[in-house]
Order: sequence, then C-alpha cells, then structure tokens
Amino acid sequence: MNKTIVDDEGAAARTAAGTQTNVRPETIKLGIDIHQEWLVVVAQHDHATPRPPRRFSREELVVWVERLRIQGHEVRAVYEACGFGFGLCRKLRALGAECLVISPQSLDESHSRVKTDGRDARTLCLRLDRYLQGNRHALAVIRIPSEAQERARHLHRQREQLVRARTKMQAQGRGLLVNHDLPAPPRWWRKQAWSQLEKLVPPWMVAHLEVFRPALDVLDQQIGALTQGLQRAAVAESLPRGVGALTSVVLSREVCDWNRFHNRRQVASYTGLCPGEYSSGGKRLQGHVTKHGNPRLRAGLVELAWRLVRFQPTYPPVRKRLAVLAKGAKSTGAQRKKAIVAVARQLAIDLWRMNTGQCSAAQLGLQS
Repeated sequence: MNKTIVDDEGAAARTAAGTQTNVRPETIKLGIDIHQEWLVVVAQHDHATPRPPRRFSREELVVWVERLRIQGHEVRAVYEACGFGFGLCRKLRALGAECLVISPQSLDESHSRVKTDGRDARTLCLRLDRYLQGNRHALAVIRIPSEAQERARHLHRQREQLVRARTKMQAQGRGLLVNHDLPAPPRWWRKQAWSQLEKLVPPWMVAHLEVFRPALDVLDQQIGALTQGLQRAAVAESLPRGVGALTSVVLSREVCDWNRFHNRRQVASYTGLCPGEYSSGGKRLQGHVTKHGNPRLRAGLVELAWRLVRFQPTYPPVRKRLAVLAKGAKSTGAQRKKAIVAVARQLAIDLWRMNTGQCSAAQLGLQS
C-alpha cells in the first residue's frame, strides 16, 4: 500500500499550475486501528462514505492532522485503549483535534468472522460518526488521566510488580526445600532465617539458594523504599481505623479524581462489583459480578473490606453481614464471598462521599 500522504486529489497539479484554491472546511472523522509499527486510518469527510484505509506511522499521522488543522478542517479521531498508552491522543489534542479513546470491544458488528485492520478502522470511524450525531451509546469513552496522575499511579503499580517478582522467586526457593523434605520458612532468604537454614541444608543446596538471595535482598529494599514513599503521601489524620496509609494512597491514585463520578451508581459500576444480569421477558436472573472496571481498585476494596470486618465491626455494611463474615461463622465460602463483595461495593460509595466532602467518616459509621 502506498504510504505517501496526499491531502487532496489533484493538489500537486494545482500547485504546479499556480492555481489558487479555497479549501472548504470539513469535519474529518478518523477511525484509527493502532499497532506498534504503524496505524491504519479510515477517514470520513463530513457525512460522506468513509474512504479506503490508509497506513501511517505515528509521525506521519501527526503531520497529516496538523496539515488538516492548518487548512481549517475540524478533525475528530477515535481509537481503542491498548498497551501503547495515551501519547497519540495527547499529541492530536495538542494540535487542536478532538481525540477519544474507547474501551476495547468486538468490532465485528455483523458477526462475519472476518477481522482486518481496515475493517476495524472503518467500524470505529462509523461509530464515531454516530457518536457525534448524538448517539452516546455508540462509543464507550474512557477517561484519560493526566501525565502527573499516570506518574503517581506508576509508583504503586511498580511496587505491585516487584512484590509479585519477589513472591515468585521466594516460591522457587521454598519449592526446592520442600521437594527435599527440609524446613522451608516463608522468609527463608532473610538474615535470621538463613543463618539457621544453611546449617540444616546440604552444601549443594546452599549454592543453589545463594543465587536467589542477592536478588531477593534488593527487591526487599526497593519494595520498602516505595512503600515508605507511598505511606508518606497519605493524610494519616483523616484515615478511619483499619484503612492503612498505603491502601488509601493506592485507592485514591487508581481513581485519580473522585469528583469524576456524579452519583453512587457510577462509583459502583467503575469498581466492577455490581451483579451481572440476564433478563428477558418475565425472567430476571442476576449472576456473578461484572468485573467491569479497574481490577486493581476492585482488589484493593475487597482487601480493605476484610480488614474492616476486624477493625470496624460496627460499620453498618459490616454489621449487617457480621453473622456471615465474623471469624468462626458457620457459612459457606460462597456466602462469605457474596457478603464481602457487598461490603466492598458500599465501601467504595462511602469513600467517594468522604473524598468529595458529602459526609464525614463519623457520619458513615467509621471510627477514627
């Protein structure tokens, strides 16, 4: 496919002839299928039929959009959220174009089982056209965090990745010990446990475990430094009992801005802790939670809800389900899961009310 960017058919010939032409400003809608090496773009001028797909590099697309903006055209673009971040969106917005990022979804509307980059870009372009005409259900637009919010969010996500790496390496060492019927303390690489362990294991195994210890020590230091930095960022005076400094920072940075929600239904929906529903006619069936939203926020809320069972037994959502959630309660695992999900969902709504100044912790039944 020809990668040469052409703004208008015959433009080169008119320029060579010295002809002055007035370009009529148009609204140009771009559906972008984004990849690492290139972008496939389908353009629709006003309400005309979408043009054939074209392939650009990121730099070529930015230059083309800038040229369209100089000519007076209004440019609207859309692409799916992916692992390449929001850099393209920020560049297009800096040029004065409107760019939307949507949640990933199936773009094969006719269920033809044919998927190509050009078809995906064309479907995005047509959905953008419907969205701009007033059909707000045509696109599931997501909120784009600022660069400062992304940097702040990266800190606790990096800590989470380091903890996961440490857990994996720790398990490899413990697996070696367990496989040979030897003592396997959970923190076997730390100084106190290692001084006792190296006396019990054979020399060849000491050599194997010594490979892990330097990396685990470094991970301990890095995780500790990140944890202290995150805890210092919390406002400890306003935290209810059981809500740790680290947890409060992680939840607030995952949300980015509590004022983005306008009602409690939006908060609950973003957590993905709402029950799914399969209803038709007179039949109504509610299933498991949708898990639609931020998975890190959902995990943090469930973890915090379990802590509140211990530290805040008088908190109304906990007190209502204490017979199921209390230690030693005679209830099945499924009942406990359903109960803790309900507590976590209400907790997210109460945190939104606290962080937006609608209620205080005491008014919500949380002890300081």
